[in-house]
Amino acid sequence: MWRERHFVVIVTICSSFALWTAAQTNPQSPISVAIDVRPADLLVQPPAVNWSSYNGDYSGRRFSALKEITAQNVDQLRAQWVFHSSNSSNLEATPVVVNGVMFMTSANEAFALDARTGRALWHYSRPVTEGLVDDASAHHNRGVGVWHSRVYMETDNAHLLCLDARSGHLIWDVAYAEGNSNYGATSAPLVIKDKVLVGTSGGDDGVRGFVAAFDATTGREAWRFWTIPAPGEFGSSSWPGEMYLRGGATTWMPGTYDSELNTVYWGTSNPAPDFDGGPRPGDDLYSDCVLALDADNGKLKWYFQFTPHDDFDYDATETAVLIDTRYKGALRKLLVEANRNGFVYILDRTNGKYLSAAPFVKKLNWAKAIEDTGRPVRSGAEPSQNGTLICPDMTGATNWFSPSYNPSTHLLYFMALENCQMYFVKPQQFTPGKQYYATGVKHAPGQYGQKILLAYDPETNTFAWRYPQIGGGHSWGGTMTTAGGLVFFGDDSEAFEAADAQTGAPLWHFNTGQSMHASPMSYAVEGKQYVAIAAGSDVFTFALPDGKR
Repeated sequence: MWRERHFVVIVTICSSFALWTAAQTNPQSPISVAIDVRPADLLVQPPAVNWSSYNGDYSGRRFSALKEITAQNVDQLRAQWVFHSSNSSNLEATPVVVNGVMFMTSANEAFALDARTGRALWHYSRPVTEGLVDDASAHHNRGVGVWHSRVYMETDNAHLLCLDARSGHLIWDVAYAEGNSNYGATSAPLVIKDKVLVGTSGGDDGVRGFVAAFDATTGREAWRFWTIPAPGEFGSSSWPGEMYLRGGATTWMPGTYDSELNTVYWGTSNPAPDFDGGPRPGDDLYSDCVLALDADNGKLKWYFQFTPHDDFDYDATETAVLIDTRYKGALRKLLVEANRNGFVYILDRTNGKYLSAAPFVKKLNWAKAIEDTGRPVRSGAEPSQNGTLICPDMTGATNWFSPSYNPSTHLLYFMALENCQMYFVKPQQFTPGKQYYATGVKHAPGQYGQKILLAYDPETNTFAWRYPQIGGGHSWGGTMTTAGGLVFFGDDSEAFEAADAQTGAPLWHFNTGQSMHASPMSYAVEGKQYVAIAAGSDVFTFALPDGKR
């Protein structure tokens, strides 16, 4: 133990000295650039030079104001550098860039990179956790949050870490999901004012979901909202006995935030067990919901449930995109979400009022329509002992891969999946350390998935264009749109692609040779625009050649 402790001290001193030496020998290095992300900096919309959070800004629009790369010159885009992570075969993080420094994560690791060259500036690492269940056992991580000179990340076993942005040194470590070994964490933290908001994974594994906020300086818990009501609380009738302790409704993707309303919008996952609704009668609140929470105290303002009494694993953790636009003749503050259940919804985000919904896939048989209240009209299709064909499949008609919205085209861009599966049910008792699906799904003969890039117009509730992908629907790459009139996305043939934001015409692609499980972003250093995406175990960064700018 004595040797291990002194070895850590020696390595830390040497690492710090190396960083200090690099900064002195190259004053222009990002190492020497001050990292001080103030709360006001996180309010900037839309992002341009910096991409300071998972979605670029609080709105979830993933719209970059940079316009050096356009529909006219995007065909000249070239790879600038590639960074390889050795401990993950499927990176799911979106990089964050501040003042020319890129922060990136993999499985329980964080990196600071020179955003111009990809050179590693520091690296924080801890071993992956053994004995985790389901998604947590894959050790996925989707990125960091930043605040002043601190970087925050979640670990596979639901710890919130605070790192020094200048050195990668650990400042504090808070375990925030104790009491059930089936908890995990796969999200990127969301920093609002002086708090760091986090969620959990494990909705298929018998945990009780929540959103929690921690003081960004001390790591002390500020508030916690439980997404499964306790006995006696509103909505608890769905959770008899101790079912509320393992009802799911986890919060495994970051939310969005309206600073004017001081409201956080956070999606919740499916109830547990996934395919057997018998132990959880009723609507199963607050599963498959978007929750509107007061950012200061975590109190619930309103909720909207997309799939009451979900027996299909239709999580509502897809990004709730915040759009201010004209809707039916009046300027409205809207929340738009393409949901895993196959419908794209428009809500008034000031009060949660349902405004409209439209199906965006052809293969949809679990519901017939959406009522004027926003409640689905069920078709009667349910998982069965012998199997029932249900569409969309368990992956959903879309999933966590990011949508984007361009205020110039007034279009929302997102990836849709056409596919069905056979759903089966078999009652199951909850066992700690085990999954809690109550059986599962199988491939349906004759059913083959296809991904489609869709452009949806919320103002008219119609689709402007469709761009079918070539492949088997295996890509999990999301989208990003820019003021240069482009949509960047990971396509279904292992290529990073750009299309015309107005028409959907393909303009450029780069074959990464790896499946994509991440969403793109853009930033600028010294006036030069870059676009980046993770593919496989690598981060690829692109820019125009200097002579083509």
